[in-house]
Order: sequence, then C-alpha cells, then structure tokens
Amino acid sequence: MPAITPTQLAALQHNTKNIRNICILAHVDHGKTTLSDSLLATNGIISSKMAGKIRYLDSREDEQERGITMESSAISLYFKLLKTNEEGKATESEYLINLIDSPGHVDFSSEVSTASRLCDGGLVLIDVVEGVCTQTISVLRQAWIDKVRPILVFNKMDRLIVELKMTPHEAYIHINKILEQANAIMATFFTGDLMEEEALKLAAEKAQKVEEEEFDTNKIYDWSMEEHDDSDIYFDPARGNVVFASAVDGWAFRIQQFASFYAKKLGFKEQVLQKCLWGEYYFDAKAKRVILPKHLKGRNLKPMFVQFVLDNIWAVYSSVVIEPDKERVEKIVNTLKIKVLPRDLKSRDSQVLLSAIFSQWLPLSTCILLAIIGQLPPPSDAQKIRIPRMLYPNDRFKRNEQVEPTNTVEQALYNCDTSDEAPVVAYISKMFAVPVALLPENRRKQMTAEEMRQKGRQQRDLRATHALLDKSGEGIPIDAEQIAALTEEVEALEKQNMEELKGERIIGFARLYSGRIRVGQKLYVLGPKYDPKSPNKHVSEITVESLYLIMGRELECLEEVSAGNVFGIGGLEGHILKNGTLTSTLSDVKNMAGVTLESAPIVRVALEPEDPTEMNKLVEGLRLLNQADPCVEVMLQETGEHVILTAGELHLERCLRDLKERFAKIEIHVSDPIVPFRESIVRGELPINKEKDGVSLPRGRIDIKLNSKHLTLQIQTVPLPPRITELLLKHAPSIKAIVEEKLAKKIVKIESDEDSLENSGNTSTASSNKLLSAKELRTLLEKEFMEAKKEGGPFAQYWDGIVDQIWAFGPRRTGSNILVNRVPGYVRRSFFEMDSTKSTEIVADHADEVIKVEENENDLSILDFDFHIHTGFQLSTLSGPLCAEPVTGVCYIVQAVDIHPPETVNGGESTDTRSRLHVIQGQVIAATKEACRQGFLDWSPRLLLAMYTCDIQATAEVLGRVYGVISRRKGRIISEDLKDGTHFWQIHALLPVVESFGFSDEIRKRTSGAASPQLVFSGFEMLDEDPFWVPTTEEELEDLGEKADKENLARKYMDMVRKRKGMFVEKKLVEHAEKQRTLKKN
Repeated sequence: MPAITPTQLAALQHNTKNIRNICILAHVDHGKTTLSDSLLATNGIISSKMAGKIRYLDSREDEQERGITMESSAISLYFKLLKTNEEGKATESEYLINLIDSPGHVDFSSEVSTASRLCDGGLVLIDVVEGVCTQTISVLRQAWIDKVRPILVFNKMDRLIVELKMTPHEAYIHINKILEQANAIMATFFTGDLMEEEALKLAAEKAQKVEEEEFDTNKIYDWSMEEHDDSDIYFDPARGNVVFASAVDGWAFRIQQFASFYAKKLGFKEQVLQKCLWGEYYFDAKAKRVILPKHLKGRNLKPMFVQFVLDNIWAVYSSVVIEPDKERVEKIVNTLKIKVLPRDLKSRDSQVLLSAIFSQWLPLSTCILLAIIGQLPPPSDAQKIRIPRMLYPNDRFKRNEQVEPTNTVEQALYNCDTSDEAPVVAYISKMFAVPVALLPENRRKQMTAEEMRQKGRQQRDLRATHALLDKSGEGIPIDAEQIAALTEEVEALEKQNMEELKGERIIGFARLYSGRIRVGQKLYVLGPKYDPKSPNKHVSEITVESLYLIMGRELECLEEVSAGNVFGIGGLEGHILKNGTLTSTLSDVKNMAGVTLESAPIVRVALEPEDPTEMNKLVEGLRLLNQADPCVEVMLQETGEHVILTAGELHLERCLRDLKERFAKIEIHVSDPIVPFRESIVRGELPINKEKDGVSLPRGRIDIKLNSKHLTLQIQTVPLPPRITELLLKHAPSIKAIVEEKLAKKIVKIESDEDSLENSGNTSTASSNKLLSAKELRTLLEKEFMEAKKEGGPFAQYWDGIVDQIWAFGPRRTGSNILVNRVPGYVRRSFFEMDSTKSTEIVADHADEVIKVEENENDLSILDFDFHIHTGFQLSTLSGPLCAEPVTGVCYIVQAVDIHPPETVNGGESTDTRSRLHVIQGQVIAATKEACRQGFLDWSPRLLLAMYTCDIQATAEVLGRVYGVISRRKGRIISEDLKDGTHFWQIHALLPVVESFGFSDEIRKRTSGAASPQLVFSGFEMLDEDPFWVPTTEEELEDLGEKADKENLARKYMDMVRKRKGMFVEKKLVEHAEKQRTLKKN
C-alpha cells in the first residue's frame, strides 16, 4: 500500500465523527509495540514484513537496546472502510485514527496517565500465557478513572500452541479463566464506585432526616441499594469487544468474522450464531441445532468456539510448524480460497508461510481497525461523558450519564464544537523534547519534479557556457582575495546554521476539545493551580508558534487543528512546566485536572558536573529534563545540591542518559542513590518507668532547663498506637487542607517546601480519598483514640481527651506526630476549631489560638513561647536523632512550662527580661528540640525502611535462584502461586528500596533472562531492630560475646545515612594490628 501523506491525514481532521483517539495499554512485554507496527504497515509507513521487528514507535536508542517502550509516542493512521447501504450500493468512509503507544514498565506509569488522558478508547493487551499481571490491573484502573472505553486483546495466542502445546479445548478453558479475571477486576471498579456513591447518598439522606425530625425508630427506612446496569462494562467476545490475536504472526479475529462465515454454511442468523460462538454452547450436527450442557446426555461434544474457531487455527499451526505437511497446507490454502506464492510454500522458514496464510485469512490490522471503529466512540460522543468528569472531578455522576452544559464553553466542550466561533480549549498532557535539527521546518525538503527540471536546465546552461570559454581560449580572471573572503563568509554562515540547529525544543503533547487552533493565534495558558475565582493568577498569554501532526519519531507542520484531535504545539516554553490548559477565553473556563501519578518518585540522586565551571549547563539541562519528563522531580536542596527524584532505577538511568546526551551535554558526577528512611519508637522490652537520681519517673519524661535559667520545660514522649499513625498518614492531605485554611483565615502567607516523600507511603490512596473536613477528621480521631484506650496497655492513660488537646501535627504541620498541650492553666483552642479568628490583621505567634492563660507576676508568660515550642517540635520531627530523617508515630506531651522569676535567675537582682526576650525564645526552640530528642532516645528507637512490592513470574526451574536473590537482599516472600494451565509461578515479595539497586539485573543474570521483576513503591515498614542494641543477658553474652559480632542491620543503615550526611559515626579502630588483614576488610 502506498504511504499516506500528511496532507491526506490533515484533511481528515475536520470530520469528528470519523476520528478515533486510542491508546495501547498493557503490562511490560505483552506486545504493544509489535501490534502498533502491524497497524503502521497498513499506511505504508513500514514494510509489512518488518512489522514486529523494526519497533517503529520506539524511537529512542535505549528503547531499541532494551526492547521496551519508555515514552508514550503518537501516530496518525488512515483507514478506508467500504460499507453497503440499504440499497445495496457500496459507500466509502475514511477514518483518522490517532494511536498512542504507551510503556508497560512500572517506572514509566506516568506516561500511561498522560496517554490515557488524551484518548477516548484503548486496546488493553493481555499475554494469554502470563495472564492478568500487576500493570494490567493498573492500566485497567487508569482507563476506568479516565473513562476510556477498553477493547480486550488476547495477544500471543501462538504461544499456547507452540510453547505450551495445549489442545484447543484446554486453550479455551485457559482463555476463559483470564477473561473472568479481567471482568472481575472491572466489577471491583464498578462496585467500588457504586458503594461510595450509595454511602454519600445515605449520609446526605441521614443528615437531612436529623435536621428535619428526630430519628424515628418505629419508622421503616429504605436502606437498599439502587440497582445499576453493569452489563456494558464487561468484556464479552459475543459483543465484539474482545479480540484474539498473535501480533508476531500477524493475525487476529473477532467472533463476528467466523459468525458471518458459518451463518451461510449452517443456515443460522448471523446475530444468533455470534452469541453462541462463545460460552457453553454445543452444536448438534444431526439435529443441526445449538444445545446447552444439560442436553449433552453424555455426548463428548466440543464447545462451538473450539469446534468452529480454534480447531481451524490449530490445524494451520499443526500443518506448518508442529508437523509440517505440504499436502495439508495446500488443502488448507484451497479451502480458505487464498493465494500463496510458490516461493512461500517452498520456504524453509515456517514463519514466512504462516504469515502468508494468516495475512490473507485473518489479517491483524483489518480486524483491529474494524474493532476500533465499531466499538470505540468518536470525540463528539466521548466528550459528552468524559468532559464533565474532567471539569468536576469531585462530583458524582452515574455511569454513561450525559450532563447538561451550564454555559456556552461547556456546551462547546461537550459537543466537540469545531466551528470558528467556538472557544478554543485544549489540554496539554505532557511536554516532550525534540532536537531542533529534527523539526520539520529545519528538515531538508525534497524537491518537486518541476524544481528538479529547472535545476537541470541551469546546470546544462552553465556547462555549455564553460565549454564555449574553453574553446575560445579565454579564461575567467580570478581574484584570490575575493574568493578567500567569499569562502570565509560561506563557512561562517554554515557554522551559524549548525549552531542554530543545536539544542532541544520543548513541544506540548495536546488534545483539542473545542474550537480551532491556528499558527500565530494568541491564547491563554492556565497552570495546574489556576482557580476561576482568581482569574488573573497562574495565567499567561502565548502566541502559537507552530502546530504539528505527530507521526511517531517525526513531526509534520500544520497550519490549523480542529477539535477532537491529538497534536503537538510549539511556543509553550517558560509557560507550562508539565501540564496545563490552553484557552481563548477566561470566562466560564475551568482548569482540566492535573495528571495523578500512579507511583510517586522515590529514588533520588544528587548531581554535580565533573567540571565545576559547567554548572550553568547542568542547571539548564535539569530545567529541560523537568519539563520533558512528566514523572521526574528536580529540586535544589538547602545544602546547595541539585537533586532529581525518579520512579525507579530504570527511570533514573533514562533521565541521566538524557541529561548527558541531550539536555546538558556534559559529564556528570552522580551520587549514590539517596533512599528515604523514617524514624520511630517502640516500647520493646523496656520497663514503663525509669530510675533517675533514685526517683522512679515515667519513661520518656524529660525536664530541661534553659541555659539562661528563665524557664524549665517538661515534655513526655510516648509512641502512638499504629492505628493512629496509619490514620494520620492516610489523611495527611486533609490535615494539610485544614492547616492551609486556618492560615488563610489569618492572612498569613506561608509557602512551605513540600516534601514529596512525606506522604509517599499513601500516594495512591491520597488521590482517591476525598478530603475530610475538620469536624469529620476530629470524629474519626476521637473514635480511634477511644478504641486504643479500650485495648488498654501501658499508654492508655495518655489517650483520654487527647483530641481536643492537640497543639499541632508534624513535621511540616501535616505529619504523623502529635504535639499535645497539657500545661496546667494554659488552654488552647482545639486544632479542629476553624473559626479561630475573625480579625483582618496578620496575627503572629499563634496568640489567637489561646483561650486561657494563667496570669503570673513575672514579666514573661507562656504566651511568649507558644510559637517557639511549636517550632522546636517541628524541627525535632523533621530531623530525628538517629540519622536526621523525619520522625513518624510519636506523641510529645507538654506537661509543664515553669517560668522562673527574674530574681531567682539573676542572683536576687531584678532585671528587665523583656529586653532579652528574643534570646530566651531562641533558647526555648533549642530546648524543646533537645527535650523531644532525649525523650525519643529514652525508648527503643526503630528505623522504617522504604519498601517495594516485587512481582516476578518465573518457571519452576529458576524458582530457587529467584528466592536466593530476594533473600540475599533482605526481602521476604509474601505469596507464591502457580498460574492455572501454565508452568509459571507468580511470586509476590517485599524488598527494601535501599537493597534494590542492581536487583533487576541480578535476577535476569541468575535466571538467564527467564524472570524479570516489577518493583512498585508500597510505603514504609518498620525494621524491628534497635540500632543501639548490645548483648546484656547471660544467654546473649554466651551466644554472641561482648562485641556482638552479629550484624545489626538497623545500625548499618543508620551509619550509612549518617556518613552520607557528614554526621558523626562511631567506628572501632584497630589499636594493636597483630593479626593479618583480610581481603574483605576495607
């Protein structure tokens, strides 16, 4: 087929009914790029014989080397469909299919989010041997969230025949189980949404009943759930949304194809046969009718799907690959009425003959494209469902419910209005970098036939002129200086052109939802923080410099783009960081919600140039990288270090390669990965009280006096119950919202540096859980503390009435540590009381939070130190005593603040302490921090490790080696299951992030490539080892000796972090070197 020109594709962009925006989603190595290659071959972009080998959409060098996709890439395809109308005449319909191939590796899940956000439908691929994997569930969830309608593709069907050697009936049972798993996943999404919707409705009804009347116990209320139709969410081959394929062999089919073929043969209606070709339906050849299992009466009949579909495909493979038989192949070719070239029949490569047969009988591209057109909606239909959910993400809509627009902008968006009068609204999903030299405006253009003829005529005239001069013997005078000057000018011009073509250009990857965009048009850019209530903030104006049709690794220039299309846009540098909204009007426009990342970046490294003079190049490179990658985070730490945070080891490798080769183009020194830890405390085996100066005191109580002796603090430190810690981590966004609301009411503008890992343990839940109000959070906390009190234990006494005494949360005001006020005579407002001040003036030092303070005769009051005690608490929880990592799960109770009279401080002399107040306040901060630190160390400290969940598929032969690698890296196996119908084991394990570097490579080496892990960040887990533990009992001394040669893992990690941060590390040095050094010792 001749290649389709960009002009033809651009002409199709105006008919939204014939546009389909789709993405290909799947687990890693399930065949996405191979499938897309087959679709590209239909447009003549690549040869059909090279499909699956060239991996056209993997345009990066490292993608080709590793054989996996790392960036989502788009391409536009043309498809012509012949339809027969009611009069029997054939009509042509031309379709434009915007296809986006997305990565399957978990490190690049953010690329999946950006791809699905721009599409209306998706092909979800499943390897029929491996079945439903972790990323399959993730992409199905992403499709559900973004309301992307999916088509299920069972890929690699050939593996069931060639590798697993299954019979057709065994293959049918195996496929049916995978289909049930996929449908069960869709059902969980549906019921989850339904339960949440019903819970909100019941809560609203109950609240209304309470307001209207007292709850009548005798009255009958209807608590039953409303019925919802969920039939359209499931995958069913009979409905046409399931495709069976082998991308590598170039074939695919749906039930309809066989139904239409056998309907004429068997005399059935096509629609009836289509329903019977999948499921427990059997064909009675004698009676020529379809029967159910109960009518089998002991007969050994095959299901119709096996008899009429799979048996035929198995017969082709049997004759060509398993037991080659030339006569049977010729018989199959004649039966199917297809033409196979003699050279293909004689070919020794069975793959050539297979492709020749299947490409004519069950062509993959035709089947997939027909499924896309028939099953997936055009933009004009899809936007009616998807746009309301993008504009109002917190509202609840019924499934497939069409919402009435409230203004002209919404009407244009819902209807995908392509008229010139319609407001322009586009969503930029991500930014990507393109080398300037590869932009179409800088590409060498092919000369037209007329230009080539003109150039030929000029060359012939020039040669004729030279020939005449040679014959006449006349020469052309040459001025050497003039030639030298001309040469220098040409060289300078070429050098200038080469310099201009260096570097990278940032292009926006976008979808236009309404109106038309033209080159040179002026538009507004709305940042992710844009709020219609403040229309002048987070808005900038741009001029559209260029528009592009994205064709995989190449871009083609466009003059205009109509609504419903995916495109590239230039001119956004400096206006959009990662994603945003473009609009031609600011009235009634809402910002499209930002992309929620499935996995938070967890692996961080510090960077510095090998040559210190090239620091500005590194900074510029990091700026470009931050724009070009939707998941990476770039930050400048307080120490002056440039740090990047990535989703995993492979993602880090890709980012560093891009920095060195594309963006900074310098040699970079990279630190060892900086892995986050958390610090906490437990009681362990310690007694609840401690002896100090012959007095028994509660453990964790610290009395500390200021250096100036003006004040004494008493702080009690106790570990929080695990249930409270989990609750605080889960609802950290709600706490943050409450704090921000309180600060906004005081008109105190505080922009705190967000710690991206502070709540990374609950990243996935934070995005899905709605924010709780102060009242709801207070009720929840009160309930949990009551439960903790009922459970008893040594700390139950502390939980009585604690919720109303909460002073603050920390670190950064939102963490899982609590500061509690129990100072006699000092009463503060509850943290959850929102109307703390109605003043319009700026109120500092938390003075407005205080309800009652006991008056004393001193110049100083506890009110003077309220804010500074709070600051000391925040500092101590941000940087723990073990290795200066954030603290979690600790409660600090301020039990006394004793202010001493000036006379007792200065030896009887009365002085004005107010003049030294700022010095005393600074000492209070330091004293509070030290008291919290000492109280923490009074208990048995623990480190919390960042953990990965690790999913591995492996055969029984390499299972032992996999376990060996996991065990050596301090991981543990959670579960192991043998996948039904296969020889693959599914291993689910937990692995510390600190031990994960090089893990994937080691697994692949040990198993000779038979196993490949998927690592997903799951949160923090306590390492139950005291870093300061030493043997004390007789048994421990006898077993381990005084030196305790047993490795203390917690101590090892603690010293490693302290060493990295330049803190003091206790080391044992050799005093008398009498023994020979071992090679293992450093």
